[in-house]
Amino acid sequence: MPLTVRLGLFYAAIFIGSGVSSPYMPVWFAHHGMTGSRIGLILSLPMLARAASAPLLAVWADSFRLRRTALLILAVLVTVTYVLMALPWGFAWQAVVWFAASSMFTTLPPLTDVITLRRARVDGFNFGWPRGMGSAAFIVGNLGVGFLLTRGSPEVVLVWMVAAIAATALAARVLLPSDPVLEEGHPAGLSDRMAGLSGLLRDPVFMTAVVSAGLIQSAHAFYYGFSTLAWKRQGIAEDMTGVLWATGVTAEIGFLWFMEPWRRRIGPRNLLALGGAGAILRWTALAFSPPLWMLFPLQALHALSYAATFFASLLLVERLSTSRNASAAQAINSALSGGVLSGIATLFSGWLFDRTGAQGYLLMSAMSVAGLIGAFRLYGVRRLDPV
Repeated sequence: MPLTVRLGLFYAAIFIGSGVSSPYMPVWFAHHGMTGSRIGLILSLPMLARAASAPLLAVWADSFRLRRTALLILAVLVTVTYVLMALPWGFAWQAVVWFAASSMFTTLPPLTDVITLRRARVDGFNFGWPRGMGSAAFIVGNLGVGFLLTRGSPEVVLVWMVAAIAATALAARVLLPSDPVLEEGHPAGLSDRMAGLSGLLRDPVFMTAVVSAGLIQSAHAFYYGFSTLAWKRQGIAEDMTGVLWATGVTAEIGFLWFMEPWRRRIGPRNLLALGGAGAILRWTALAFSPPLWMLFPLQALHALSYAATFFASLLLVERLSTSRNASAAQAINSALSGGVLSGIATLFSGWLFDRTGAQGYLLMSAMSVAGLIGAFRLYGVRRLDPV
């Protein structure tokens, strides 16, 4: 089986689960009696901690000889913690277990990106093809569970997630290449790995890039946490919510699969600026609860607000890091975009949703403006000029 297909199937195993957890875990929590504020809190806690947990998990992952070993272990542990979510032991129990599960699960994509980015560069294939297969699987999970929710219990959300992450654990062993963490074949010592992490955190250009991208990416927090509930208030059923989410991810897939020459031509800084501009337009419009027909072109802006920003951040981080700190660099990038910044935004989103409904999207617009300002600051950095 070609490597691009194997990597794509592994991404698919991850994202067929996140295609359910992202839009529908709030529905599962609400089914178990949680308010918007409590949902915002339980979703935000692992995000807030990712500023520390993601880099430390990346440093731990680099302690193995092979990159796939950590992915296998993490997937097994997430499977166990998802099963523990089913125990009816109250809010505190679910908050602790979700914290552990989410912290480990969200480390899987950036660690996989490290493998795929290196192989794409060495073997000469388009990174977007395997990553796009993951996005396609996201749609399958999204539409599948959206359909099931209109006909059954929200408990199907957790059942689907357990099955998906168990498949991910198997796929880590069967599909991922046996790439070493370091070319020499031996993992670096803890002091070397921590030094690489420290160097990244002291690099102002690196931090400007990841914070700017993180602000734009984190501006999806209200969408991820409360779009399903906000659209339900408008009278839009869960199966149509699945179609709307799928529209956004389809636009993302098209960007990843078919825009490779254009992406390389305009460069990561321009991609980041376009992502910020698209996000501002998207969230501002959604704040005013537009009619269903208008939601589809707004969802197509996911190609900019998410896909362009995501790809720009990967390229910027790869350019500003080395093989010795690549895992930590991508983990920091992920920790900011889906971690502490997103956690703060999610926490405020729950409070805003309870009080203002869809107008909570305006906070996301403000975050995107801040990210766009940061993106403009990268234009004077010679390290990022085309070679």
